[in-house]
Amino acid sequence: MARRLIFTGTDSKNGGCPALHTDTDTGDVIVQGPPLTDPADLARLRHLGPDDAAVVVPRELLVNHAPKELHRVPKIIDLEEFGRLFETFEHTAWRLETRRGYASDREDETYAEFVETGAITLDYDDEWSRNIRAQVLAGKTVGRVRIVDEPPTEGQLFLLADSPRGIAAGEDIRCLPRSEADARLLPLEDFWIFDSRMVARLNFDDQDVFHDVEIITEPAEVLRYCQLRDVASHDALGCEEFAAQLRKSR
Repeated sequence: MARRLIFTGTDSKNGGCPALHTDTDTGDVIVQGPPLTDPADLARLRHLGPDDAAVVVPRELLVNHAPKELHRVPKIIDLEEFGRLFETFEHTAWRLETRRGYASDREDETYAEFVETGAITLDYDDEWSRNIRAQVLAGKTVGRVRIVDEPPTEGQLFLLADSPRGIAAGEDIRCLPRSEADARLLPLEDFWIFDSRMVARLNFDDQDVFHDVEIITEPAEVLRYCQLRDVASHDALGCEEFAAQLRKSR
């Protein structure tokens, strides 16, 4: 079974090697670089087995992008403190949304309406919409990319039907097919990035219940999430265009 790898970083200015990737299941670090091939150099390496390969990478790559701790101690905040981040961010708030459904959506009274009718009575003046409008009017930007299965799950279709509410408030909401997300090695993580300096990783259980939030501020880690944002955003379609294409394909 292929490893699920995420891009960790590179100091290359043109996007080439050397680079680091991380196995999200095991935490193993994959080092990518030009091979060391000179027999005299290889002969000086200790413990190089017959199936091993040696690569050459600059020290800066490891200093800038390798893990700094063997085990990171997570900083966990509760949902109330998390909610305040959407009022106190200064410039940008952006989310990657990867789950196939959310327990909080299924508990919403409009979810039963959607299951029964395929449509939602949208509340354009709910607390979320009022705050997003206020932030956007203050010159800030709010956006997200939703990963959508092929075909979409019931929960994802519900979010598509609900997206006009967020868009009307000023959010830039885009969708990316699951196959494209997998091809781009996007992780199965839900997270927000605030001002490109803080990541809030959302923790769910197996029943899609949202429990708490891990805050990440270590610069190399934040940079990695910002790179994931760029990868996810590239060619992602606006929700309205995505929904129109989905209707045509049925």
